[in-house]
Amino acid sequence: MGRTVCIVSPGNLASNPRLLKEADALHGAGYEVTAIVCNYNEALREADDEIEATAPWKVIRVARARDEGIVARAAAALARLLLSLGLAVPVGVAARSARAPVAALMRRTAEVPADLYIAHYVAALPAVAAAARRHRALLGFDAEDFHSGEGTATPGDAFRMKMIGVVEQAVLPSCSHMTAAAPLIGKAYAARYGLAEPVTVLNVFPLSMAPLQPRSVRSEKGTPTLRAYWFSQTIGLDRGLQAFIQTMARARTRVTLDIRGSNRWGHGDSLLALAASLGLADRVRLLPMAPPGEMVRLAADYDIGLSLETEVSENRRICLTNKIFTYLLAGVPVIMSDTPGQKLLATDLGQAARLCALADPAGLAATLDALASPPVLAEASAAAWRLGRERYNWEREQDVLLQSVAAAFARRETLR
Repeated sequence: MGRTVCIVSPGNLASNPRLLKEADALHGAGYEVTAIVCNYNEALREADDEIEATAPWKVIRVARARDEGIVARAAAALARLLLSLGLAVPVGVAARSARAPVAALMRRTAEVPADLYIAHYVAALPAVAAAARRHRALLGFDAEDFHSGEGTATPGDAFRMKMIGVVEQAVLPSCSHMTAAAPLIGKAYAARYGLAEPVTVLNVFPLSMAPLQPRSVRSEKGTPTLRAYWFSQTIGLDRGLQAFIQTMARARTRVTLDIRGSNRWGHGDSLLALAASLGLADRVRLLPMAPPGEMVRLAADYDIGLSLETEVSENRRICLTNKIFTYLLAGVPVIMSDTPGQKLLATDLGQAARLCALADPAGLAATLDALASPPVLAEASAAAWRLGRERYNWEREQDVLLQSVAAAFARRETLR
């Protein structure tokens, strides 16, 4: 039997494409892979079933504990009491203070022997840490976000970030393998906890998801039109979309915007109302969620893709979302807000990207008007298509992941 890897996540299979790519890459490299995930989002259950049916690696799905909410409230109350007394909060209490399947993941993960355990998201860290100790295995973590930097000014966020910090501080220094989805996320973790800088593994996608050929840029008579696209799992009001809609009203170019994602909180309705108030009711549409495997193909129908992160939190300032790399693989140029994380990436994207300041609608409108020129848009689209095939794809990026895992095992061998 070869080396075994156990990947643990508090999310459903279908909610974490990054885990799926990681499991596929490790399996393809000869590792025996088990993914332990949760099974509590009923809306994703059918998609989970489809993924599990074709996955070449083992899947274990964990149900949410019935008393999870009660345990979370009790843990949060105890943690607040300990903090008020100036006492340290135990890791288990901190982890359970959020409504997350910590105990269920710990029980199930402990039952799966492995040579390396990799956690996705903070709620999985206690499970992989305990299992690694029990089975004398290596410990790993994939930081898709800077989790202890996700806090905003909303009530309770300071406490939540404190609890996340307690868990991260207790577990991350013991990691032999650690990856981050953006360079600045890795730097932030290294600085906060005195770690070696994690390896950057970008949120890119397989070439098999890409269209077979680039979409030709149309040349229209009269007022030029740009079709803009944004997607996420959930539509939010802190993702720069209001600023973009307001800019649409200023641009000489006729810009349309399709927004794809869940409207469960009604934020999409608020964006439609804003568009209507600006006389743009016929130019902004809400689209339903779609399977992760379809996102590149769906993006390819548009002229520009939007990645308009705001500085609502430290994580949003430094992250690189999968939107950017979805657009590039589809051959669609990207308009990115000028957060530090996106500014750093823009230097490598050249003509495939345009940086904008959300607080400068006139500048963004000028960018849209310039991109509406067919030759300019054709150049930008060609650059995106080329980057998606030559650099920003999973066939290339998975090698970085595999090298990091191999290095962790090699270091352990030298210490024996």
